[in-house]
Amino acid sequence: MILVTVGTDLPFDRMVKVVDRWAGERGRDDVFAQIGEGGWKPRNIPHAEFLDPVEFKKRLAAAKVIVAHAGMGSILTSLHHGKPILVMPKRASLGEQRNEHQLATARRMEELGKVDVAWDEEELAVKLDAIGSLTSRGSIEPYASGGLIEGLAAFIREGRVPDGLAGGATTAQQPDTASGVFGEIGSNPALDGK
Repeated sequence: MILVTVGTDLPFDRMVKVVDRWAGERGRDDVFAQIGEGGWKPRNIPHAEFLDPVEFKKRLAAAKVIVAHAGMGSILTSLHHGKPILVMPKRASLGEQRNEHQLATARRMEELGKVDVAWDEEELAVKLDAIGSLTSRGSIEPYASGGLIEGLAAFIREGRVPDGLAGGATTAQQPDTASGVFGEIGSNPALDGK
């Protein structure tokens, strides 16, 4: 099964329309979409505006692949459960989000090798045709490591990262929350808005 999710914030009609058209053209009956409130209604795939947590967990467990917006909740949930994920970022410039943070998130997570990304509708259609070849990128723990929590606490309290943590980052560096490592200020598009 392919689970499609747009998250709980805003609908993502642009992505849902591509998946719905693809499923209809390919005769796929193994797709389910969570589409958000007020969004466009698919014609070829079963869907719900929202799923309660129990139902979402059941569908997630049954899914072989996740197709989602580039929201951190969807990405982290997929990674935690070891599910391959194909993301397409919502765009503020198209009225799908309040700012362009999903572009930065998708870019950074792709650089880290954690997700596959479709940057537009055409690329999404192509990647859907190859969806069976997506593989898990491993799984992550449900919580941050003790070392990361200690490092973030020290950074917040003292404006520094403890020596020896993640390669000895200094006060000229800041935590890279998308990857759990430390990088130089300005080097992380998710943090500097690029």
